[in-house]
Amino acid sequence: MDSWIPIPSIPIPPTVEIPEGRIRGLFVAAFRIGRTPVTNREYAPFLAAAEAPAPPWWSDPAFASPGQPVVGVTWDDASAYGEWLSRAAGGRWRLPAESEWEHAMSGGETSPATAWGSAIPPGEIPEGTLSAPWEAGRGTPNAFGVLDPGTVVHEWCLDWRESAPGTVDTTRRASRGGSWRHRIPWSPPSARSSLPPHLRYSDYGFRVLLEIPPARR
Repeated sequence: MDSWIPIPSIPIPPTVEIPEGRIRGLFVAAFRIGRTPVTNREYAPFLAAAEAPAPPWWSDPAFASPGQPVVGVTWDDASAYGEWLSRAAGGRWRLPAESEWEHAMSGGETSPATAWGSAIPPGEIPEGTLSAPWEAGRGTPNAFGVLDPGTVVHEWCLDWRESAPGTVDTTRRASRGGSWRHRIPWSPPSARSSLPPHLRYSDYGFRVLLEIPPARR
């Protein structure tokens, strides 16, 4: 059994269960994933525990709403949050692998055009020019119950970037999803991106995965 130290009143990211399936020919075991990207509210106790430095935009009023996705985190920050949450809340929390992320955002479909199927639901993305990410969880869930799937912020993934089949680029970590900064602020579940893991951007956040022990699947 994993050891853990319960911390009263920490805001644990709500999760939804994703059934096992296949994506791009790969088998993906069942798991739980954050309903939304990790928010400032959920990230704050991690910073208070001095587990990582505050992101550059942490105190910027445009980015500081508790319900907004935390941004400006490095890959190491995001990974360390999962380790901290494992100790604080129990279970094994981590970043999702690319295959797990794509499976969750596809909602049980094969290579859908959007995370909701053929089209983005009306009102899913705020209209007009954006100067910061919108509040997480404001839109429509996909078929698996995931919110903000492929919108709002790029999300760090567990993997190194695969530069060619079977070849990894150990200078860049994989990421998925759209970005509030882009002219088109969403991307299909299959779209891939990457970034050197030490960089910080105002449109990079992350979503956590909670492993389901094999005996409970």
